[in-house]
Amino acid sequence: MSAQPARAYLGIGEVLALLRGEFPDISVSKIRFLESEGLIEPARTPSKYRKFDAADVERLRYILTAQRDEYLPLRVIKERLLPPAAGSGGGGNSADGGDNASAAGPLTRRQLLDAAGLDEGQLAELETFGLIRRTGRVYGPDAQQVASAAAVLAGYGVEARHLRTVRAAVEREISFIEQVVAPILRQRNPEARQQAGRTAREIAAVTMRLHGALIESALGEAGLAGARRPLARYEGPGGGASA
Repeated sequence: MSAQPARAYLGIGEVLALLRGEFPDISVSKIRFLESEGLIEPARTPSKYRKFDAADVERLRYILTAQRDEYLPLRVIKERLLPPAAGSGGGGNSADGGDNASAAGPLTRRQLLDAAGLDEGQLAELETFGLIRRTGRVYGPDAQQVASAAAVLAGYGVEARHLRTVRAAVEREISFIEQVVAPILRQRNPEARQQAGRTAREIAAVTMRLHGALIESALGEAGLAGARRPLARYEGPGGGASA
């Protein structure tokens, strides 16, 4: 009896099984959300089932890694990625309908939950402790970054209530930056506010680099440095990430 030829693609359930060990929070709804945002474009069988080839899986792994390790919003990840391979599905399926809805725009509650891998209870706690805020019934891209970071920390047993100290530290840093730019704002100049905004972001970028360097140093002093790897990066005023 001749051997059955191996399939050149995986179904969505097989992709989940393949990646779940590395990304425990991955789900069917999250993969569908990434597809609706135009980050992946798996081919379809005649019955409209998704089929993923090796390139699709590696692309998905890259996206999930960038979210988990760098807390990057989908907008930035999408800019870094090349367009999905031409011919990987014939283009015109309904999943492409949301491609123009960039992750830079507002997110519904369900979109935020799917993108970050949080459940309702976790998101509610983040809102309770002031870590995530919404405008009306939608969330901005910053909320996705916070939610994604919180989801990763939750895997280490860190709850929303533990992050209040981080929020308090941010508020102290913002107060410091406001004091620095206050003289600029006092100028009777129509461009003063824009200049103050640019200066504030530049100071924030340098402060984040300093923060990362001090954490690296403190980890080393505590004997916890281990295998060194870059800490999460901050997107500076020019849009580039600062190490």
